[in-house]
Amino acid sequence: MDRNDSRPGLPTQRRSAARLRAVPSHEPAVSFRVIHGYRRAYRIAGSGPALLLLHGIGDNSSTWHDVIPRLAATHTVIAPDMLGHGLSDKPRADYSIAAFANGIRDLLSVLDIDSVTLVGHSLGGGVAMQFTYQYPELVDRLVLVCTGGITREVNPLLRMASLPGFARAVRLMRLPGVAPAVHAAATAARPFTHHLHDADDLMRIVSSLPDAENRTAFVRTLRSVIDIRGQVVTGLDRCYLAEAMPVQIIWGEHDSVVPVSHAPLAHAAMPNSRLEIFGNSAHFPFRDDPERFITVVEDFIASTAPHEFDHARWRRLLMDGMSDRALKGNDWTRSAVLDAMGSAERSAT
Repeated sequence: MDRNDSRPGLPTQRRSAARLRAVPSHEPAVSFRVIHGYRRAYRIAGSGPALLLLHGIGDNSSTWHDVIPRLAATHTVIAPDMLGHGLSDKPRADYSIAAFANGIRDLLSVLDIDSVTLVGHSLGGGVAMQFTYQYPELVDRLVLVCTGGITREVNPLLRMASLPGFARAVRLMRLPGVAPAVHAAATAARPFTHHLHDADDLMRIVSSLPDAENRTAFVRTLRSVIDIRGQVVTGLDRCYLAEAMPVQIIWGEHDSVVPVSHAPLAHAAMPNSRLEIFGNSAHFPFRDDPERFITVVEDFIASTAPHEFDHARWRRLLMDGMSDRALKGNDWTRSAVLDAMGSAERSAT
């Protein structure tokens, strides 16, 4: 576990916080907006500065159920179902992380929100990094939870799911007795392989794909970020642009979906980041240990000032490019970051 010692001044509220409609209950209410002809679902609760929660692949906004009420005591919490997920529409559309970032930008515009503290889990972490790259002026702070988009390694089951035939396999899981049998087998095998630490949550996600429309959207999303070799996009080559962005990285030590070895790489690549490893958690630390998760997020927000975008500085960084001097950590970590960025198999988003 590693935390930066720097503690900038207390955050100042931006004008968006004053304009946000107060949602009296701390329990999230599901709302809908139609944007570009597609229905977008989101949960909203609380009042105050905006805090946006982005779920992972195949998941939906209900995954944040254990943490929204507490966070909503001091913030307006918005948790969308990204397009193709949950109660949002599932069109034949672009499911790349750049497209998801555009969709989040449009939702914030419709809700009249100028800036947010952005929390992204797994795929949502990759979307959060992409959103920060595309719209840095809209991000106050960034919280990355077991994020995708660092380097290639990912659970072998997800790599296999990118192959043809996965949708048919999921359809078989809907047959009576099949899902319980698979779950029992995974539970029995869990002591013998770390790849099954998150089996319960992965089964929950697969079980939430009830029809062909849901399965197709899941597969299209998966193939935009994963193939048989692993993750196919990385944000490491652009993390240096977030040098002034307060970043909190959270990872579960037993993560079987995106390995915890990615955490120090992300920490080294993001100059203004802190890192928390949850020793008793896997890929869903906000579900495994919600109290600690809330405490870390609240402490991070309370001890950092919102990012102020400097266009001139951004332009200079783009012109100068990344220097290895910007990387933190020991020689091995710095070398691993540079190797991941320079791999011929990697493609930036």
